[in-house]
Amino acid sequence: MKIAVLVKQVADTAARIELLPDDSGVKLDGVQMVLNPYDEFAVEEAIKIKEQKGGEVVVFNIGPVSADEAVKTALAMGCERAVVLRDDAAAGLDACGIAEALSQMIKREEFDLVLCGKQAVDSDTHQVGPALAEKLGFPAATFITSCAAGDDSVVVGRDAEGITETLELKYPALLSCQKGLNEPRYPSLPGIMQAARKPKDTLTLADLGMEPRSKVVVKGYSTPPPRAEGKVLTGEIPDQVKELVQLLRNEARAV
Repeated sequence: MKIAVLVKQVADTAARIELLPDDSGVKLDGVQMVLNPYDEFAVEEAIKIKEQKGGEVVVFNIGPVSADEAVKTALAMGCERAVVLRDDAAAGLDACGIAEALSQMIKREEFDLVLCGKQAVDSDTHQVGPALAEKLGFPAATFITSCAAGDDSVVVGRDAEGITETLELKYPALLSCQKGLNEPRYPSLPGIMQAARKPKDTLTLADLGMEPRSKVVVKGYSTPPPRAEGKVLTGEIPDQVKELVQLLRNEARAV
């Protein structure tokens, strides 16, 4: 079983986020960067399948040199090697461009499964996984919460509008993973020490025969407007209920 797992480096969700002075992006200086939390579930599941079926797990990443730390985390958890794209021109790629670059990276080898997180907590597009599956021509299941890998196919459960769907996908296939699928392991000390010595293939867009192309251009960023102060209702309960209904109807326009 040969598995590709996609990882991204993102700002720690506990970090205080500020915008650059020109509102062109997020200020990351001094912000703790970590492996995308949803990608941790994908890495853990890939390693579990490898432990059950044998084979190899290869980490794929697109990002700056600093993203090597996220790659090292995945390698320390138990992945065998990494393939990374390090190219300044890739910084402005949208989800479609990222999916295209990843597809070219992955097509250089043959994989039975591609695993990724359901979303990155910075961009929150939910688009890269499904777009990548389309470009690879793989069947895909998103938001999976259970996974059982067989010899010729994989059976997964996924959340869908309050119910759980059970799907069987023939290999090769792509799965996007979310919380509840597993409990990601902590890298062991030997794993951390070995991670720096594991093979890493570094590519550029030119190596893939690609030029940076994006269909979506970000015009700018802005923070949400301050939340209006709440109102505290006083008086008898029946009077509070009447006032609440009026406020919901006339001010909040909720009813």
